[in-house]
Amino acid sequence: MQLLRSFFLTRRFFLALTALVAGLTVAFFLPGWLVPLQLLLTLLGLLTLLDAALLYGTGGGVFGRRVLGDKLANGSDNDVAVYLENRYRFLLTTETIDEVPHQFQRRDVLFRAVVRPGETSVIRYQLRPTKRGEYEFGALNVYAASPLGLVRRRFRFDENRVVPVYPSFLQMRQYELLAASNRLTEVGVKRIRRVGQSLEFDQIRLYVPGDDPRRINWKATARRATTPEATDALAVNHYQDERAQQVYCLIDKGRVMRMPFEGLSLLDYAINATLVVSNIALRKHDKAGLITFSHQPGAMVPADRRSGQLRQLLEVLYRQKTKYLETDYERLYLTVRHHIRQRSLLILFTNFETLYGMQRQLPYLRQLAKSHLLLVVFFENTELSAFLTAPATTTQGVYKQTVAEKFAQEKRQIVRELNQYGIHSLLTAPQNLTANTINKYLEFKARGLI
Repeated sequence: MQLLRSFFLTRRFFLALTALVAGLTVAFFLPGWLVPLQLLLTLLGLLTLLDAALLYGTGGGVFGRRVLGDKLANGSDNDVAVYLENRYRFLLTTETIDEVPHQFQRRDVLFRAVVRPGETSVIRYQLRPTKRGEYEFGALNVYAASPLGLVRRRFRFDENRVVPVYPSFLQMRQYELLAASNRLTEVGVKRIRRVGQSLEFDQIRLYVPGDDPRRINWKATARRATTPEATDALAVNHYQDERAQQVYCLIDKGRVMRMPFEGLSLLDYAINATLVVSNIALRKHDKAGLITFSHQPGAMVPADRRSGQLRQLLEVLYRQKTKYLETDYERLYLTVRHHIRQRSLLILFTNFETLYGMQRQLPYLRQLAKSHLLLVVFFENTELSAFLTAPATTTQGVYKQTVAEKFAQEKRQIVRELNQYGIHSLLTAPQNLTANTINKYLEFKARGLI
């Protein structure tokens, strides 16, 4: 039974058989063709048996395996590799079908390859998940055919593997590598000149050319002059960037974050950006924390910079689910007031589509801004932006563009009103969310606001 399940006749066999059947039909009227066609039919049968014997009776085979990470990154292109090893003594023509999870809705995971005897062929492709959760991979089906090409044998590998999809740690690593090599400008992060003095004392050391003369410590210099090993060098105070500031990402899980963009919801864009910003904050020696909220308080990770903090944030972000109900900002204010006693940077990821919607929450935003540095991040409607740039050729089109311009104007009015109350805001397209949020964080650091 197992043999029959792996045995398949190829298209070449059926074409040859169809041609012979057609010839035998014609031979009914032309008797001289009958014997040669019967011989050809017998030859086809013998070649088919020989082909089956090559694939099933020579002791060879095909070994295949799918190679991918223990987890996939949401919203990123994840590399998948399929390795095929030919253990036969003859050339193989293979067709590989990978049973990817149904969430991808992929119908193009059929790959053809020719593998020489004793060699390994590598097939590479990418998968881009758009939802967090568990994804179940099916079997890796390899259909192998000999040079005769009349029979195919199916091999199955890597059946029923479950892989979780986490927030985009690939995007986080990309920013981390670019930051390590001072190439963040390649992804839209600006070089920001320090204009503030958010510094803390580090040590006293000897003056070297280029040091700021205003930092000369005259008392320390005078004390050195009284010691036997004294030199004529001046002593200066050395400072370093102020560290251990608290950075909290507040993620709105309400229905306003359900809007999709390129397959991902705004909520998942905010989750991915939170992971990257938290990693950058930890690299800047600040403390990273998290609060999620909707109609009721969600998860909370106190701000810290211990070694396992980023891993804890990743696990908490992975588990976030929502019923997309109305957000309760009063509960958010009470949660922040109760749990965050030190002045912190609060990066609030939410979405306001109308000025009235923002004004309803404005009292709570103002209360948060009194005790903390608040940055409200919300999203441009990119579909409206594309609609506004398209030419209107009909009266109906002009009317629709007028309505679209009204909504776009309300977004800009929200920014102005927040600024009027001293609340920092960031209106951004979803695809630029991470880079723009990092720019704001670095700007606050440079201006000494945190």
